[in-house]
Amino acid sequence: MKKLLFLATFTSFFICGLYMPNQVNAEPKYVGVSQCKKCHKKEEEGNQFGKWEKEKHSKAYETLGTEEAKKQGKKLGVDDPQKSPKCLKCHVTGYGEPETKFEKSFKVEDGVQCESCHGAGSDYKKKEIMKDNDKSIAAGLIKPDEKACKTCHNKDAPTFKSFDFEKAMKKIEHKNPKKEKK
Repeated sequence: MKKLLFLATFTSFFICGLYMPNQVNAEPKYVGVSQCKKCHKKEEEGNQFGKWEKEKHSKAYETLGTEEAKKQGKKLGVDDPQKSPKCLKCHVTGYGEPETKFEKSFKVEDGVQCESCHGAGSDYKKKEIMKDNDKSIAAGLIKPDEKACKTCHNKDAPTFKSFDFEKAMKKIEHKNPKKEKK
């Protein structure tokens, strides 16, 4: 009887779509911008990758290697900004997370990547999920807000001047024109 009950339960989970092997990780992982680029580089769909690539976020880690960053670092008691948690927490996506939260495709050198704003993408990266806004959000896609941006764009940052959320969002806006028509 127990075997029959188990089999009936498992079958109903499978048929109803409640059983989704390998679709959702226990904890989502960072996949890196190279995975986002696969689908988000087409001009007719907004070329989100191309827009990111032209913005300062894409060069955030690289910036830490400049002479100016080293000068700023010295003021904070930092010898190498590219190795300091004080700097990396805002210049590298997911910094401080355990190594197990990163897939092999993730590269620190890519700086502030898509997942800094949109959350670790392993669970929502598949095309069939991303096609559906509700599914992508259910799978962990985050729509960033002002609070998210201010975790780095704040008075604790050594080069902070001011932060206007609305202006910043317009500057980095990367909508998909095909989805906007719907």
